Amino acid sequence: MHSYRLTHLKELESESIFILREVAAQFDNPALLFSGGKDSIVCFHLARKAFHPARVPFPLVHIDTGHNFPE
Repeated sequence: MHSYRLTHLKELESESIFILREVAAQFDNPALLFSGGKDSIVCFHLARKAFHPARVPFPLVHIDTGHNFPE
């Protein structure tokens, strides 16, 4: 990968981590919705990275609507 792309990716990661920390600092009861899909997994990874070595200071909420899988 080119260094520009890596730099841009790091900037996006840093901005996401900043937003997660700001949400935790400014709101009383934030939560992270988690479906188990690729986007949710990335968001959870960023949250863990944002607060490491402490735990993520808000809960993950999983709501199984059954929408994606009829069984």
